Amino acid sequence: MAETLLKEQQLKDQFDNLERHTQWGIDFVEKYTKFVKERSEIETNYAKQIRNLSKKYQPKKNSREEEESKYSFCRAFLSTLNELNDYAGQHEVIGENLMSQIIAELSRYLQELKTERKSHFNDGRKAQQHIESSWKQLELYKRRFEKECKEADRAQQHFEKMDADINVTKADVEKARQQAQMRHQMAADSKGDYSAYLQKFNQEQNEHYYTVIPNIFQKIQDMEEKRIDRIGVCMKTFADVDRKVLPIVGQCLDGMTKAAESIEPKTDSKQVVESYKSGFEPPGDVEFEDYGQAMKRTMSNTSLSNSRELKEKPGGKSKGKLWPFIKNKNKGSGPEDFSHLPPEQRRKKLQGKIDDLNKDIQKEMDQRDALAKMKDVYVKNPQMGDPASVDPRLAEIEQNIEKLQFEVQKFEGWLAEVEERMPSKSDTHRRSGLFETQNNTVVSNNCAQDRESPDGSYTEEQNSETQVKATVNPPPTSSTPEFDDEFDDEETLPTIGTCKALYPFEGHNEGTIAVMEGELLYVIEEDKGDGWTRVRRNEDEEGYVPTSYVEVFLETNAKGAMTYI
Repeated sequence: MAETLLKEQQLKDQFDNLERHTQWGIDFVEKYTKFVKERSEIETNYAKQIRNLSKKYQPKKNSREEEESKYSFCRAFLSTLNELNDYAGQHEVIGENLMSQIIAELSRYLQELKTERKSHFNDGRKAQQHIESSWKQLELYKRRFEKECKEADRAQQHFEKMDADINVTKADVEKARQQAQMRHQMAADSKGDYSAYLQKFNQEQNEHYYTVIPNIFQKIQDMEEKRIDRIGVCMKTFADVDRKVLPIVGQCLDGMTKAAESIEPKTDSKQVVESYKSGFEPPGDVEFEDYGQAMKRTMSNTSLSNSRELKEKPGGKSKGKLWPFIKNKNKGSGPEDFSHLPPEQRRKKLQGKIDDLNKDIQKEMDQRDALAKMKDVYVKNPQMGDPASVDPRLAEIEQNIEKLQFEVQKFEGWLAEVEERMPSKSDTHRRSGLFETQNNTVVSNNCAQDRESPDGSYTEEQNSETQVKATVNPPPTSSTPEFDDEFDDEETLPTIGTCKALYPFEGHNEGTIAVMEGELLYVIEEDKGDGWTRVRRNEDEEGYVPTSYVEVFLETNAKGAMTYI
């Protein structure tokens, strides 16, 4: 009996140990789930920060973007930002896969694990309670059998004593004998009950220790092994989630490397030279002035100032600045022929103006052809419309074409004049470039200030009608020559309405502005029949967009509001 009690106590201790261990296993799963969740949040936040960084340094939608797109290093940087945005997307994928493939799976498994563990230990407690209850019942049978045996012995002794006593009547002896027999029978019955229950208890005890408890322990062991295996699978998935995006991350990094390798320093420097070269010829040599004779200064034909200008402005102060470093003070629209610009810049502006006019002519001609076809349809099918109704519009288009052609001829004349005055191609090696140094002529410091007219202006030639004065101290915010567009300091136009972009417009041409589909803008100038509407995004961004790309809402009290067909 003592051995049975010892085994019961040891079994109870084992259940307590297993319960503590399995609870620790559940705590570990919860800790690992929390670890993966924090890693997922880190990946998501990192991706968000990378996307914001890429968006922050994306070029703004204005004319400056078109200027920067000419340079290979700007295009490479834009490609790098795009690749970085894709790189951030892969970290978002990591965070999402960690959430769906590990965190959600472990959260569901934890609930199942807790339910299974509770069921197994409840079965163990029931089995233990049942065997303890059977043990107590066996103890009751045992004590009753012991008690009945003692009572039977006392009854037997009392009968024997009464039978030996001659003074006791025969009836009393018979009564004592019957009492002893009854006690012996009761002891025999108790013995039978105790023996039967003992046999039953031994069977239950054997089944308890060799079948029920081992099965429960096996289930707990299987549960524990399944938990450990699930943790291993999740750890492998943790690594695979990263490994699956590595090829795409590698492609992003390869794209960044390819963008960096596409940078062409020489091509970019040539772009700068092409954008800012002035077309001036270098000044001629300064002749020696003999102060021993009457003061007479002879200037070469290519000098930047002449004697007539000196007489006109005797009190002017000459500054020691050469023409390649002159800043343009005349901000604003400037003359129509762009004569305020250096020859090369003027040539580019005139050529661009001619191209724009030719495009307008082509547009008017297309409208004329379309109206002519419409008129033919009306002539053949009078029920569709009156052919005469198209004539006013055709006449108007013809007048517009004649005006535009006249404008083209005017600008072509100015262009021919500029090209005639510009140095020939054989003299290009003598021109002043943005990145070239002039070491051909050594001039003394006493004559350095005389290479510029007294008022600091430069001229294309002696008979030029327009002079542009130079800024003595260039603005601190700029380090390159400025030749402003004709719209730079134009008076701010009032808002006459709003518009909504129906389609995206990239706005690559000068004077246009890029818009996105659905964007709301302010209208500052209506379509004047050329198919363009002038809009403003904010104080610094305004330009033209195709009228067919926007839906215009004009204010009823807007000054000069008109509708063009």
